[in-house]
Amino acid sequence: MRIPPSDSVPISNRVRRILDSSVLRRLACISQLGMVNLVYPGAMHSRFEHTLGVYLNALRFLDRFTRDPQVGPWLDQAHCDAFLLAALLHDAGHWPYCHPIEDMQLADLPSHEQRLTEVITDPELAAAIDQDWQCTPELMLALLGVGPQRDMNTPAVTFLASCLSGPVDIDKLDYLQRDSLHCGVEYGRNFDSQRLISALTVDPSTQRLAVDAKGQTAAEMMVFSRYIMFNEVYWHHTVRAATAMLQRSIFLLQHRLDLPSTLKLADAAWIALLRRTGEGSLAEPMIEGLFGTRRVLYKPAAEFSVLSGRPLHERLTRRPYWWLVALAETLTQTVSRRFGIAVSPVDILIDAPPTKLEVDINVAIRKFDGACQPLEDVSPVAATLARQQFDDIVKKVRLFVRPGLREHLKQQISTDQDWGQILNEAIEVMEEQWV
Repeated sequence: MRIPPSDSVPISNRVRRILDSSVLRRLACISQLGMVNLVYPGAMHSRFEHTLGVYLNALRFLDRFTRDPQVGPWLDQAHCDAFLLAALLHDAGHWPYCHPIEDMQLADLPSHEQRLTEVITDPELAAAIDQDWQCTPELMLALLGVGPQRDMNTPAVTFLASCLSGPVDIDKLDYLQRDSLHCGVEYGRNFDSQRLISALTVDPSTQRLAVDAKGQTAAEMMVFSRYIMFNEVYWHHTVRAATAMLQRSIFLLQHRLDLPSTLKLADAAWIALLRRTGEGSLAEPMIEGLFGTRRVLYKPAAEFSVLSGRPLHERLTRRPYWWLVALAETLTQTVSRRFGIAVSPVDILIDAPPTKLEVDINVAIRKFDGACQPLEDVSPVAATLARQQFDDIVKKVRLFVRPGLREHLKQQISTDQDWGQILNEAIEVMEEQWV
C-alpha cells in the first residue's frame, strides 16, 4: 500500500486481515489531528494512515535489531509478532477527539489505551490473531503498557516497549513527519530519520532503546522538531481555542450525552450526535462554531507562560478540568460585576496544560566507549528543553473570549497584566469558596 509522502508499505495476507477488520477500518474515518484542520486545512489524514506509517517503522526497527548481537537473541517469533501487532493496533482504542476529552478526566470514561483490552476481544480481530499470529494478545498488550503484565518483565518486553513508547519511538517517528507533511509545514521533518534509525542501539543498563553517539545530532533535531510542532501546530493558539470550545461543550453536555456509548463511532456520526445533543443548550453556539456551516471561534484575550506570567501559569497548570470551569464561571461573574457588562458563563474559556505530562524527551546516548548518558548531559540544546519541563515551555495558559465580547472588553481590559489581575481576584474568590 502506498502512503504519503512516497512510502510503500508491504502487506502480507495476515496483515491484510487485520487492516480489513472493522476495528481498523473505523480508524480510516477518524481524524489524526482533530481540531488542527481548522488552522491547517490539509491536516485531514486519518489514524489509519498513521497506523500504516507506524507499522512500516516497526518493520524498519525489526530489520535493524534482528541482526543486532545483543538484541537479536531476544527477538523470537512471538516477540516480533507481538511488536508488529502492537504497531498495527496501538491506536485501535481511539475515538473521535479522544485526546482533548481524555484530558478532562471525566468519570467512567476509559483512556484509549485501556480500551484496547476491550477492542482485541472483537470476534473478527481475535480470530485473526489466533489464526495468523504466533503470540498472545497479553504479550502484545504488555508491549503497549496495558493489561495484565505479570511474568512479562523480560529484556525483550522492556526493549520493545521502549520502541513503542519512549523519547524516540516508532509512533513519534511517524506522526512528527506525517503531521508536518499534511499541515504543509517543515517543522516536523527537520531531522534525519534514516540516520536516526541506523544509529539506534540498546542501553545495557536499562535494556531500553538508546541512540549511538553517531546519531546524537539526529536525536537533537528530533527533540527540537517535536518542540516546534507542539508550539506551532498542536498548541497553536487557534487550535487551542477550538479545543477549549469542544471541551467546554462536552463538559456542559456530559449528563445528556452518553459518552461511553460513543466510543465506537467514527467522526461524522459522533459530530452529528454532538450537534443534536447540543441543540438549545449553552453549548450549541460553540458546537456550531466548530462543526456548523460557518467557522466561528473564540479569540485569545490573554496568555501566560513560564517565560512571561510564570506565577499565573504555575497557579493554573495541571488543575482538574472541573476546577478550571468553575474558575472561568467565577471570572465571568467578576468581569460582569466590575464593568457592568452582561457576560454569559460560557463567554470566557480557560485553557491550561492538563494533568497528564508528555513522555520524557531525554533519550540515552551511547558513547563510543559503550557507556550511556542522558541526551541532556551531552547536548546543550536538549538540556534547555529537558531541565525546564517540556510541557511548561510549549503549553501555555490562555484565556479565550467569545468574538463579539472580546472587542467590547478590549476597551476595559487591554493587556495580559490587566487580565492577570482580574484572574488572580477570581482565583482568590474560588479558594475562599472551597476552603
